[in-house]
Amino acid sequence: MTTPEFADNRDNFCYRHPDRQSFVLCQRCLRTICPECQTQAAVGVICPECMAAERKNRTPAQKKAERRWGGRNTATTMVRSGKPIVTYALLAVTSFIGLLQLIPGVGDAITSQLLFAAGYLYPSLSLYPFEPWRLLTAVFVHGGFLHLALNMLALWMLGQTLEPMLGRARFLALYLISGLGGSVAVAVIDPTTATVGASGAIFGLMAALLIIGRHLGANVTGILVILGINFVVGFVFSQNIAWQAHLGGVLIGALVAFILTRTRRREQRTLQIVLLSAVVVALVLIVAFLPPFLITTVYS
Repeated sequence: MTTPEFADNRDNFCYRHPDRQSFVLCQRCLRTICPECQTQAAVGVICPECMAAERKNRTPAQKKAERRWGGRNTATTMVRSGKPIVTYALLAVTSFIGLLQLIPGVGDAITSQLLFAAGYLYPSLSLYPFEPWRLLTAVFVHGGFLHLALNMLALWMLGQTLEPMLGRARFLALYLISGLGGSVAVAVIDPTTATVGASGAIFGLMAALLIIGRHLGANVTGILVILGINFVVGFVFSQNIAWQAHLGGVLIGALVAFILTRTRRREQRTLQIVLLSAVVVALVLIVAFLPPFLITTVYS
């Protein structure tokens, strides 16, 4: 169900398939195109008409190179199929690591090497070595099969909607930055807590779907209810759930989505990259200076 504003705004739908919602613009003519109409270009995607014009203007050397590779482009075929390749890759990698964690004797070693705890960022304040990559690696390990299954189900459902709308690079950036935000929130709110799981990244995807849906004029009540229920569950069962990661993922996911919705035009690509980079830098600075202060003052 959508709002009248959503249905009336034709910019929210593919120009060749008026019944298909999309969030991706052709990088040449800036018209909205659905996954079926997207063709991978050197930068971004282009529509079939712009692709036809580009092929018409190809040099003899370019045409020869196309014939050499059978006249097909693997990347183009993948984009046209509309398959959420990044989502599938994240599912495969995370599930593989999760299954390894179930092996007795091996699983505990993998978990201990990839989990996140604030102590790994401040060797001068703890007995742990300096291992900052744990801010992200914690996203790929889980606390059990049920934990893994629920997060992967959510990733599969959300990825199929968000990745075609945002594009692969933006979707991956949203996922990883949201996961980073979850780890930073854990370090800031409770530096003594160790955490594992993709929950921060998943909550970031839910928040992004809420922000993007609202931007497009869609009815986002259902998304808001689901997000609220999951967030409350994290507080009620906080003994086994890092609600801090949920909070950080929601806030950063919403911020990243807001940036993406406001910088979707081709000429704004540089600004988009700068703003997303600024978010990452801000998270790094926060986690570098705030938790040590809390550890030495509050927890000493």
